[in-house]
Amino acid sequence: MSRTTPSRSASSRTAASREAPSPAASPHDASPGTGTARANPPRKRLRPRRRGLRVPAWTATLTWKAACFITVMCCALAALLGVLVHVSVTRQTVEQARDKALSRLEDVTKQYEAGEPLPPFASLDPPELPASLRELAVAGKRGTVVAQSYGRPTMWAAGPADDRALAVRVDYSQSARTINGLDQAILGSSVLAIGATLLVGAFAVTRVTRRLHTTARVARRISAGDLDARVADPRTKNPSRPLDEVATVSSALDAMAATLQGKLQAEQRFTADVAHELRTPLTGLTAAAGLLPPGRPSELVRDRVQAMRSLTEDLLEISRLDTRTEKVELDVHELGLLARRVVRGSGTETEVRVARDTYVETDKRRLERVLGNLVANAHKHGAAPVELTVDGPVVTVRDHGAGYPDYLLAHGPQRFRTESGGGSTGHGLGLTIAVGQAQVIGGELEFANAPDGGAVARLTLPEYVRLDDDACPTDAQGDAP
Repeated sequence: MSRTTPSRSASSRTAASREAPSPAASPHDASPGTGTARANPPRKRLRPRRRGLRVPAWTATLTWKAACFITVMCCALAALLGVLVHVSVTRQTVEQARDKALSRLEDVTKQYEAGEPLPPFASLDPPELPASLRELAVAGKRGTVVAQSYGRPTMWAAGPADDRALAVRVDYSQSARTINGLDQAILGSSVLAIGATLLVGAFAVTRVTRRLHTTARVARRISAGDLDARVADPRTKNPSRPLDEVATVSSALDAMAATLQGKLQAEQRFTADVAHELRTPLTGLTAAAGLLPPGRPSELVRDRVQAMRSLTEDLLEISRLDTRTEKVELDVHELGLLARRVVRGSGTETEVRVARDTYVETDKRRLERVLGNLVANAHKHGAAPVELTVDGPVVTVRDHGAGYPDYLLAHGPQRFRTESGGGSTGHGLGLTIAVGQAQVIGGELEFANAPDGGAVARLTLPEYVRLDDDACPTDAQGDAP
């Protein structure tokens, strides 16, 4: 007798019942935010305030995203391969057990028809025979099914025998252990493969991100003014070697930095050359202006010549600041006393307030240059009263005029930019020199507008820290008023 279709259907139903997931709960069991379901929603329903969760910064990194992608893809691939191997091996194992059980059933049927005694693994209408297989045998068909018998997995095969069910059983424990062992091996190997792939992928991605971080760090150095910074990716040194995307970006950044450095150096040389070339004729003009007879025209000529000399000296100072070749002569000075001397030397009506005096280690000449330019700018482009306040290592110069223009607050002082808040006055090179000299002595110069009107320049200096209780030395002892 040949095998029938119900035998496969019974086995398929058994396997399906073993792998089918449990049904999910209905989404209409309860309304969101309440304990009971509502038939009709109210007319007005207050929505709960959503509090945005701040995502950690490390989740935005390329390494984290690559690790998540690799993990998800490995898990999906391992699950797919595991299911395919499990289904294939289980089907093969079940087929072998079914063939064995049907072969025994055929032999037992011949023995039963010959009137011979049945072997121990065969019987008529055994009580532990599954009901579905019993009904199939009574109906005159043969079939097999895997079920539990006395606490052990058993492959049953049954067929008709005088309107009764003749059944044989085959121990299925070894096959079940084989399938369970295979599942555990698939799970373990999948975990190991995922871990190994994740480590290798993280290592590869980290190498790329490290090169990207290096490129970004060099770009920040260039934007801060270090035009000598270069990425110098080793992959760009061999022309015959193909470049990846990171090496292409690094090469483009180095080329941009080199081009920018060349242009800025050319501009710096031009400014310095122009200033140097102007000094000789200006010296002659100054001497010639001194020979002119007294009078208003002579005063105008001497005034314009002096303005030209000041502009030339400012250009030379800016060119020296641009080349970053200035040398600082540090010493310890009393900040309040130095500020008073700057105001006294400027000859302006500037109120000096010392909220908290301190000592600073700085270059006195450059600091006086910074404060003198700030005070002069406040009187020239602002309005009285002008106040200079010393509060520890912070010096603030404030006027009560129209304030700094928007471009200066956004981008800092710009050379020869003549726009201003009121539209009538501008800013020359004084603030540009003040910013450059402040950077040379390690200070930070900030510009802002006061809420009630007026420009505010705040200079923060590195404070001198005394290691003992002795008085700080100062070379400004003779400067006290």
